[in-house]
Amino acid sequence: MQVIRGFTQAQQRMKRSIQEDWQLVPKNLRESFAERFGEAMSPADAVARILEEVRTNGDRAVRKYSLQLDGTEPTCLEVPQSDWEIAFQNTPTKLKEAMQVAAKRIQSFHQASLPESWMDNIQGYGERFTPLERVGIYIPGGTAAYPSSVLMTAIPARVAGVNEIIITTPMSRGGPPDESVLAAAHIAGVDRVYQIGGAQAIAAMAYGTETITKVDMVCGPGGIFVTLAKRMVYGTVGVDGLYGPSETIIIADKDADPVLCAADLLAQAEHDPLASPIIITTSEQFLANVMESVSIQLSQLNRNQIARSALDGQGTAIIVDTLEDAIALANMYAPEHLCLSISNPWDWVDRVRNAGGVFIGSGSPEVLGDYVAGPSHVMPTGATARFSSPLGVHQFLKVTSLVGMHSDLVRELSEAGQIIAEAEGLGAHAEAFRLRCMPAAEADSHPRKTVE
Repeated sequence: MQVIRGFTQAQQRMKRSIQEDWQLVPKNLRESFAERFGEAMSPADAVARILEEVRTNGDRAVRKYSLQLDGTEPTCLEVPQSDWEIAFQNTPTKLKEAMQVAAKRIQSFHQASLPESWMDNIQGYGERFTPLERVGIYIPGGTAAYPSSVLMTAIPARVAGVNEIIITTPMSRGGPPDESVLAAAHIAGVDRVYQIGGAQAIAAMAYGTETITKVDMVCGPGGIFVTLAKRMVYGTVGVDGLYGPSETIIIADKDADPVLCAADLLAQAEHDPLASPIIITTSEQFLANVMESVSIQLSQLNRNQIARSALDGQGTAIIVDTLEDAIALANMYAPEHLCLSISNPWDWVDRVRNAGGVFIGSGSPEVLGDYVAGPSHVMPTGATARFSSPLGVHQFLKVTSLVGMHSDLVRELSEAGQIIAEAEGLGAHAEAFRLRCMPAAEADSHPRKTVE
């Protein structure tokens, strides 16, 4: 891990360096592009080609790119629901029970988050919340299984009232999706599962194919190709956000437990070689203890090579003079996760302006948020926490403004509206207001004036 001392020096690290999409693709995959596509091209160009072919050729293009890029061509794009039932029955009892515990908490949290439609009849305005009709969720897979992501995305959509929820997820080692993913789909109340991955899955959901009905929104995490595809189909469908590698900042004082902080850093580092585990502390000795514990625990991890790559590549330890400096650096970075492993952590929560999720005290570690806390673990990355929010019921609801005023209030407001319309040179607007400023009887008998 890189060690930085002092607030001024740390500021440069906290400023995001925006990498080109090409840089985010592993070198071996970049080098295989020419072979796979018959010519050298950037990730954006490759994704654009995939999207266009799926839009034009539907299922045939989906199968083509599943074989060409993933090495597997599904005989049937949809996973039969009977297979879900079998997967649910085959899932170990303890895992099944654990997922049901998580599902219950996720459902309860999002039910508490549901906004209510409202109308102020005196003022004549309000809002109506309406769920989306159909949502498509991407669940990463292939070399790993993420049943937790199914729960964290599908349950908020179901709570919001979405009528139909479909999932696309890659085949697992040439066979059907992992049974735990199918079991999670069963628990979450998903309607359909399709065994396809990558940009072709995003295209299929966004444009529709012979097998897959076009959705209203595409959501969920994924790799660089999925993220690029979501960016390109936005406008054709809605998207929940563009997600990158996991990132966590731990702010710790001298009284924090170095063993627990080391464990929390490693829990994030093992996600991905591009994950960003960062710790900010006010104590040199505490940091030395953390680094020692990281070294010991790292050697015991089954994903130690991935975690080591993340620590060597993006891992950062920062020493500052005060907790105020630590919070300021965190706000500058706008992390996906911010952990406050400090004394009296609640005293500092209101000072946090930019973070996807705040984990308050060492007793509330970020790993809880990954699985069983309740809020979705799909959170803004890449500094987008400055302006966006974690996945929740709000992304699956449309807001319709309501205006329904009584005649006296209309006449009262029309004079101001007419003045503004005239200032903007919009005569028809002004005339529509003018007619409403007149007494009701006069307006009924008044012929419409020709606006010059």
